[in-house]
Order: sequence, then structure tokens, then C-alpha cells
Amino acid sequence: MKRYSIIILACILLSSCNVYKKYSSQTKAPDNLFGSEESVTKLQSESSIAEISWREFFVDPLLQQLIDTALAHNTDVQSARLTVEKAQASLKAAKLAYLPSLGLNPSVSVSSTVGTDGSVSPAAWTYNIPLQLDWNIGISNSVTINKRKSQAVLEQAKAQHDAMRANIVSSVAQQYFMLMLLDRQLQILVATDSLWNESLETQRALWENGRAYLPAVNQMESSNLTVKMQIVDAKRSILQVENELCKVLAITPQRIARNTWGQYTLPERFGTGVPAALLENRPDIRMADQMLAEAFYNTASARAAFFPAFSLQGILGWTNNGGIIANPGALLMQAAASLLQPIFSQGKLRASLKIAKFDQEDKLNQYVQTVINAGNQVNEALANCQTAKDKDILYKRQVEVLQKAYKGTHELMDNGKASYLEVLTAQESLLSAQLNEASNLYNGSQAIIALYIALGGASK
Repeated sequence: MKRYSIIILACILLSSCNVYKKYSSQTKAPDNLFGSEESVTKLQSESSIAEISWREFFVDPLLQQLIDTALAHNTDVQSARLTVEKAQASLKAAKLAYLPSLGLNPSVSVSSTVGTDGSVSPAAWTYNIPLQLDWNIGISNSVTINKRKSQAVLEQAKAQHDAMRANIVSSVAQQYFMLMLLDRQLQILVATDSLWNESLETQRALWENGRAYLPAVNQMESSNLTVKMQIVDAKRSILQVENELCKVLAITPQRIARNTWGQYTLPERFGTGVPAALLENRPDIRMADQMLAEAFYNTASARAAFFPAFSLQGILGWTNNGGIIANPGALLMQAAASLLQPIFSQGKLRASLKIAKFDQEDKLNQYVQTVINAGNQVNEALANCQTAKDKDILYKRQVEVLQKAYKGTHELMDNGKASYLEVLTAQESLLSAQLNEASNLYNGSQAIIALYIALGGASK
């Protein structure tokens, strides 16, 4: 029997070796992750955008102050930080599970009897002062599995915290640049209003001198009023964006100090480094990887439930066994060991293992899709950066040409050689081009921020 027991125990230990495996992180990127090879080549440089901090990227000191305020006070960031701390506490508890539990459970009781003659017997005091020890030793090493799973949960919480920080940095930067854009648009509208006022006065003078018709004056004034209404809308939009930014900063509504557009610029060239850098820095990919790790250990835990659990219990203390309280009592000792091997559990163990395997497969699919989405985001951000850069050259030239056209048309109108409609067309075309140029600058900044976020750098 002893020989058979050793053989059976050895078979159990060998069959349980599979649950000891440690999860291996997914770090290999698919081929052409960022799209074409040309896109990847454009990103190569000595310094990688995925390795720099947001302070090196956003050099505007006023913007840096806003980001610092948001990271310090934003409630979503604080909630993510608390989640990390809770996961750290759970991991610490999982590590301590290797140790036995020890507790003190003292008890005191007193008893007395009443005789038939009404006499009361002396009180009998009983006390126990035991130290109880309980130690569960899983042959399948379930404690190690739980510890590793808790580590994976902690890494998920850290990735979630980094993702939240990245979103806050991105949100503050986007709204800050939106304020700068609105300031620029307001500046253009105010300057346009001044020019159109001059055109209106010129048209009125021509009408008073009999060289123009009243409908031309009315049409010119209507266009001027349209610009004035756009100025009102721009001021309202500025207030709205400031309020939205204050909510992100977790402060009361107030004016946001900012610099003018162009005083501080974003870096022009960055490289991603190798694709592995993307996998190591993007919070969502790290989170998907650790979710897969958690599912891996859930499968191991479900598999470990098939193997026996070994536990030790012990009691050490003092008792007087009903003697008087003055008696220091006798030493109380007790020890027990038990082995529980599941045999039949109504199919629950097999069902749990199948569910865990399906969940692990699902998490693997989610991880693969997350990596593909990451490559798509990088490719889209690269395309948007290049598009904004190409259009910027065209917009600058268009504004330059339309300024000359407006000036020439206005001179022709002063000499009676051009109609008010030609001047209106030139005015509106110039205003549209100026606003589009400013919007394209904003779109370019958003594309660069999107690229930075896509590469995971904003989590630092």
C-alpha cells in the first residue's frame, strides 16, 4: 500500500506540473503593423517619440501648468490611482497566503449546580487559551497561481492609470489648442470686420455720390453683420471651451491663461523606434496583455481544482479542564492533517475549466485586435500629419493670392471699374481661406497629438 500510495502521489504531482507554468507576455508585433514600409521608415529616428515624456513634447509652460493641475486634481485620475492601490493591497495579501494563519481564541465559562435541598455548589470555572494554526498547502500550487493572477490584475490597474493619464494629457492639450485656434479665428474676424467696415463706408460714399445703388450698400452691410455675428459666436465658443477645460482641471469656471498661436510649436520630427516599443508603451496593449495573463491563470486555477488539497491544523495553549481559576492549567496540544481529493462534483469542475479556456481564447482575440487597432491608429495619425503639412503650404499661398485679389478688387471698386458683388466675393473668399488655414493648423496639432497617444508616450 505504501508503494502504491507513492506511485499515485507521483502521478498526481507530474500531472499537475502544467499548472505551474508562468504566463509569457505577447511582445511580437505583426508584420507591417504600421501599414506600408514607407510609413515605418518615416518614423525611424535616433530619438523615439514612444520614449519621451509629455513635458518634452508640450513645451508651452502655460500648457504644462494646466496638465500638472489636471493630473493632480482630476477625479478620474484619482480613481484610477486608488484602483492601483487596491490592486497592490490584494497582491500583498496574495503573497502572504504562503504563510499559515494564526489566531488566538480564548474562552471562559462558569457553571454551578443547585441541589434538591436548595444548596448551591461552588462555581466551577473553565478556561481555554488556545493558539490556532491553519495552513492550506495545495499540491497544485494554487497560492502561486493566485499571486501571479493578482500581479496581472495590478498591472492592468497600472495600465488603466497610465491610459487615464494619457487621456487627460491629450484632452487638456486638445482644448488648449482649441482655445488658441478660437483666439486666432477671433483675431481674423475682428480684422475682417474692420476691413469690411471700410468697404461699407466706401460703398455708402459711392451711393451718396450717385455712383452706386442702395441694394449694393444693403448687401455689403448684411455681409458685415454676418461677420459681427461670427465674432459673437467665437467669443461664446471660447467661454464654452474654457468651461469644459475647467471641468477637466477640476476647478471652478474661470479664464484660462494661454499663449498666442505660433509662440510655441510642437516638435516636427519624431520616430517610433521599433514596433516592440509600441507594444511596451501603449497602455491599452499592456492592459490587454495582462487581461490575457489573468485569463491564463484563471485556467490554471480551474485546472488546479482537480488536484488534492492538503491542509494542516494545530492548537497549542492552556486549559484548566474545569479546575479552579487559580490553577495555571495544563498544556493543550492538538494537531491534524487532511487531504481532500475531488472525485465527483456534478460536472462543475470540468465546466469551470472549459469556461476558463474559452475566456482565455477570447482574451487572446481581444489582444490581437488591440494590436491591429494600434497599428491602424498610428497609420491614420501619420496620414493626417502629412495631409495637414501638405495643405498648410497650399493654404498659405491661397491666402496670399486672395489678399492681393481683394486689394485689387477694392481699388477697382473705388474707381468704379468693379461691382460690389466682386468685392463681396473677394472678401468672403479671403475670410474663408484665412479661417481654413487656422483650422488646418489645429488639425495638424491634433494629428501630432493623436500620433503621440497612439505610440503610448503620453502615459509617461
